[in-house]
Formats: sequence, C-alpha cells, structure tokens
Amino acid sequence: MNPQAKLIFTISLILGTTITISSNHWIMAWAGLEINTLAILPLISKSHHPRAIEAATKYFLTQAAASTLVLFSSMNNAWYTGQWDITQLTHPTSCLVLTTAISMKLGLVPFHFWFPEVMQGTSLIVGLLLSTAMKFPPITLLYMTSPSLDPTLLTTLAILSVAVGGWMGLNQTQIRKIMAFSSISHLGWMAIVISYNPKLTLLNFYLYTMMTAAVFLTLNSIKALKLPTLLTSWTKSPALNTVLLLTLLSLAGLPPLTGFLPKWFIIQELTKQDMAPAATVISLLSLLSLFFYLRLAYCATITLPPHATNHVKQWRINKPVNLSIAILTTLSLTLLPMSPM
Repeated sequence: MNPQAKLIFTISLILGTTITISSNHWIMAWAGLEINTLAILPLISKSHHPRAIEAATKYFLTQAAASTLVLFSSMNNAWYTGQWDITQLTHPTSCLVLTTAISMKLGLVPFHFWFPEVMQGTSLIVGLLLSTAMKFPPITLLYMTSPSLDPTLLTTLAILSVAVGGWMGLNQTQIRKIMAFSSISHLGWMAIVISYNPKLTLLNFYLYTMMTAAVFLTLNSIKALKLPTLLTSWTKSPALNTVLLLTLLSLAGLPPLTGFLPKWFIIQELTKQDMAPAATVISLLSLLSLFFYLRLAYCATITLPPHATNHVKQWRINKPVNLSIAILTTLSLTLLPMSPM
C-alpha cells in the first residue's frame, strides 16, 4: 500500500476515534464511528487476497448495521424526550436498541460471528487494531450511557460472551481466531461490570489493550499465524518466546501478573453488588480460555517439536527486539506486583 494512503487512513482512524470519544451529541458520535469504519476497510483488504476482501465485506456490513441501530436508537430517544445528549438516553426501547448496536460493534455474543472471520482474513497488525483501537469508541459510548442501560441484559450478554469465547477457542489452530475468541471473552468481563462501576471497565480495557498489543507484536515479529509455526519458533528467538509465554499467562489472568488485576477488582465489585453467583460463573468460565492460552504457551515454549518434523527449521536471526514489545511486555507482567507501591 502507498505510504501516503496508509498515512491518510491512520489519521482518519485517530480522527474518528477522537470525534466519538469527545462528543456529547449522538450525530457526532455516529459520524466518528462511520469515519472509523471507512478508514479501517482499506487496511483490512490491502492484501487483495479473496479472504481479505471477504473479511472487509463482512466487517462493513456488520458495522453499517450497528451504526444504523445507533442512529435509530438516538433518534427514537430524541423523538420521545427531545434530548440529543449522549448521557440523556432514558427511553427504554432506545436503551435496548443501543445495547444491541454496541454489542454488534464490539462483537459480544450473540453478535460475535463476524469477528473471528474478519480477524482470520487480515494481517496480525490490522487484527491488533480491530481487537483494540476499534473497540475503544463503542466502549466509551457504553461508558457514557451505562447508568441507563439494563444491568440484567448486560450480565446475560457478558456471561454468554465469556462462555462462547472460551468454548469456541478450544479447538482452533489459527492464532488470529484464538485471539479473536480471547477478545470476545475479555469483552464479557468488561460488559458485566459496566452498570455497577464503569471506571473498572475502562481499566480492564486499557490493561487488555496493553497485553493484547504485546502478544500481537510478538507474534508479528516471529511471523506466527498458526500453531505449527509457533511450534518451530523456539529456535528462532528463545528469549522472545519465553516472554510470550508469560504475556499469554498474564492475558489469561493468572495471579502474580497484570492480567489478574482487573479480574480481581471485577469479582470484588460483583460480590459487593450481591452478585456472587454471577462472579462464580464468570470465573469458572474463564478457565476455558485459560486452557487455550496454555496451549498457545505450550506450543511457543514448553513442547519442542519432534525431530522427524515436516517443517523447515527456523534460522536464528539476531534481530533487535522492538522497543514497543519490550515496554508492553514489561507492563503486562509487572503492573500487579507494583500496584501496592
């Protein structure tokens, strides 16, 4: 892709996100979401592979439908209450339609079918954008409207998301699909707590973005797209693979690492709100996703490939590790131990 074109699309992405997160009026928020969608489409389809074109089409159709629903819910609310302010969404039908629209934008279950398919059709870097940057504007809209949304509905969507994200990730061999299901399951954790403590949702989102970025950038630098490739990558960069193991465990939410921090806070908040059963269920369901993180970690570091392998062994290249990977992995591993300080 032409560097100038890439620059324009990147700037448009930043612009669309900024417009959405800083707006008070529904029409401005909708315009920002549209700019975002249109800017990411050329990035998804830039390889001109049929898979990429298909992914871009699927992405466009779902996001267009979701944007239409956002517009419909805000117009419905304005019709009944005369309010175009985002925080003044009070009409029950509008709240229901908005929850549906944002779930489609984020890929919460049962509106998640597009997400793994789109992730599979793009490169790792665009996959990273889709699972982090493109989720930020819808999350902020959810944050601003959270007091008026139905907590029972959100809890149901959240528990379903964690369950489906865990179950469907179990037998995947494509790394991008595994990361997509991991994203769906993390979004479930964010959705369950947004009615009670929206700040926790944002904290969870920031930490999730950081850990996912670390994993995606690491995978991108070892050029791993499926599990067999990951099996032979140990010989290529042992140190990077060791760090990948720890970052994956952090993403799974194991205690001494950063990923445990948001889960701990969310479980604490849910028990304060007398939702101990929901907290128990969501914690048990996250064990499903722990399994596929462990499998990724096993493939990356613990199991060495058999000697009679059909794969060409990777040459060890003394390539300097990207500074951003170093910073992100350090944060992904040490924020929880440092938090008491």
